[in-house]
Amino acid sequence: MTQIDKNFQDVIARIRLAASNANRNIDTIQLLAVSKHCSSIKIMEAWQCGQHCFGENFVQEALSKQTELTHLAIDWHFIGPIQSNKTRLIAESFAWVHSVDRLKIAQRLDAARPAHLPPLNILIQVNVSGEASKGGVEPGAETELAGAIANLPRIRLRGLMTIAEPTNDHARLRQQFALLRQLHTALQTDHPEIDTLSMGMSADLELAIAEGATLIRVGTDLFGARKSVDK
Repeated sequence: MTQIDKNFQDVIARIRLAASNANRNIDTIQLLAVSKHCSSIKIMEAWQCGQHCFGENFVQEALSKQTELTHLAIDWHFIGPIQSNKTRLIAESFAWVHSVDRLKIAQRLDAARPAHLPPLNILIQVNVSGEASKGGVEPGAETELAGAIANLPRIRLRGLMTIAEPTNDHARLRQQFALLRQLHTALQTDHPEIDTLSMGMSADLELAIAEGATLIRVGTDLFGARKSVDK
């Protein structure tokens, strides 16, 4: 068993236990492996464990890996900040985008999405912690943005995403995750098709699952700490 195989099994066990403790069906929770600064070899190892969804933060780094891994059936998610001049590359090369917080970006992704590909799955990022350093719309602003995005033909609104505050205060984290869940539930009134709540990472996935997360983003606990692309 490789280290990544062991890590993968450990993360899956954590998700299963968290789902059980929250009286949730494990099948309603998806793991997204965050593979930024991770080599294609390690991504391949994780894929061989059964992990087929990977999240990348940087466009050029991701495109290089996609070229090296074209022989694998991978569902690529873009989860980093979006620069306007990178929207075409993102629209052409990813199945999901988690970090939309401006209509202009959504419109550019829509215009650039190739006609031969399925609509691009979009999550609206909400800044539930209120940190100035984080992207995302303010809680409440997602309603207007969702209404505008829903009218764009080449993208598909799937739900909400957040990055919680880096804190060991579990009550504070639960409060932030609960807020996103409440916003998501309210948004379903006008957009019953949305089904994705992306929140929770290596350090806080149990808290996120307890509050209804359907997609967990895990990098460090799968691949270890990374500062630059592994060799």
